[in-house]
Amino acid sequence: MLVYVLSAREKKRRPRLAIETKRLLGPLLLILLVIILADQITKIWATDALKDNATAQIMGDFIQLRIVYNIGGAMGTALGNSVFYLISSILILVVVLYLAITNISNKFFSLPLVAIAGGAVGNIIDRIRIGKVIDFIDVDIPDINLFGFKLERWWTFNVADAAITVGMIFLLAYIIFGKREKAVGETNHIPK
Repeated sequence: MLVYVLSAREKKRRPRLAIETKRLLGPLLLILLVIILADQITKIWATDALKDNATAQIMGDFIQLRIVYNIGGAMGTALGNSVFYLISSILILVVVLYLAITNISNKFFSLPLVAIAGGAVGNIIDRIRIGKVIDFIDVDIPDINLFGFKLERWWTFNVADAAITVGMIFLLAYIIFGKREKAVGETNHIPK
């Protein structure tokens, strides 16, 4: 009897989810495309405007634009060659897109995943096209010297990296602080 009741509830819920999924798919695809296009357009502009190791100061020494070609991964990691990072990025992209699609009705979960996916695609395009990622935004930070690790400027990044970072921050905030939905059959009763 309980199985039948749960199945009936699920059947009533499915049409609503299908409509909501269709309603959210368009805006999420648009956000994905905007991130990819913004990333690629800014990289094309930066490689053209910042030729011959030119540096453009935006806010003095605090924010500069300069071209850096990154063969490795995020924050200067060097766990393998460019092919390693290309393959791992594609695998991670598949997982992120799967999670975004299967959770599309939860915009607080799917939207950050779409931002992460858009950034990943932007950097994957670079790795396929030229074998490395184009970074050009250079930001100064207070010097960090911690257990022999020294950092005087933040790692140079791009629009794709910014989308990934913002997506990760919002995703973690949702996971930590987000309102939890009750599972089917769950009650508010506190066990005695």
